[in-house]
Amino acid sequence: MAKNNNNVPAGRRKGMKLGTRNTLVGLSFIAPNFIGFFIFILIPVAFSFVLSFMKWDGFTEMTFVGLDNFVKIFKDQYFVQALGRTLYYAVFAVTLTTFAALGLAVLVNKGIKAVGFFRSSIFFPYVASTVAVGAVWRQLFMKDYGPINAFLQLIGIENPPGWLASSKWALPAVIIVTVWKSMGYFMIVYLGALQNIPQELEEASALDGASKFQHFWRITFPMLAPSTFFVVLMNIINSFKAFDLIWVLTEGGPGQATTLMVNYIYNNGFNTTTPKYGIASAAAMVLFAIVAIITIVQFRVEKRTSN
Repeated sequence: MAKNNNNVPAGRRKGMKLGTRNTLVGLSFIAPNFIGFFIFILIPVAFSFVLSFMKWDGFTEMTFVGLDNFVKIFKDQYFVQALGRTLYYAVFAVTLTTFAALGLAVLVNKGIKAVGFFRSSIFFPYVASTVAVGAVWRQLFMKDYGPINAFLQLIGIENPPGWLASSKWALPAVIIVTVWKSMGYFMIVYLGALQNIPQELEEASALDGASKFQHFWRITFPMLAPSTFFVVLMNIINSFKAFDLIWVLTEGGPGQATTLMVNYIYNNGFNTTTPKYGIASAAAMVLFAIVAIITIVQFRVEKRTSN
């Protein structure tokens, strides 16, 4: 027998309609993000995965080649070198940025003079335009007329490095700029964590005779483990996908000195007269796999240490 809706209390009918409306309002807020993710991230990633098994230049018909693209990139010395440079860049950029951010956060947390100005000055490079940052640092690193080499000569270094013009010093110079640009944001992350540590712990350790270094190493630093995990993870991801700053500074040169994996992908997919989308996609899948493996390992290590 069909139910009579007139027997349902008006308050309940109104409540059901209000709940549905609230659901639709909530979905309308998150829908743009999901639509953007679906169109600009999920579909391109899925298409790139398919392309990694294809031979395609964007004009001719796609040809299925299986794992041939992966075999080719690992036989390509430029890819192997780009992979090695990416690991080198990631190790030094992540390590130096993490320690610099932690050191600055400890310094700011101690309440130095003009702390507001100091904190803003350190954070500003993170929000500054990458193009502007790259253009300024290119001038600073000029071999013959740059202020950095002028200072080095002033303190007695007769033959300072060629920096961005040197295949030996170009990548270290890029790492220096990366650390300078990134450390301000992660300083804020560490600063927030430091300010949440109870002051009573430092007073108790002082009463027990612990030095400031012992207190930091045995109490403060372990309590910063969640923040350190976040800082290291984000730095690793940023290092493996680094492109814009390197492109502005060196365009991957001189030669192949600063060509990382993302530059290799870009060069094969776009910066060539005959695009090799299959090769570029295969390299992108390798990069994705490396970052995914590192992320999973980090999460498991963090889970074990937290337990």
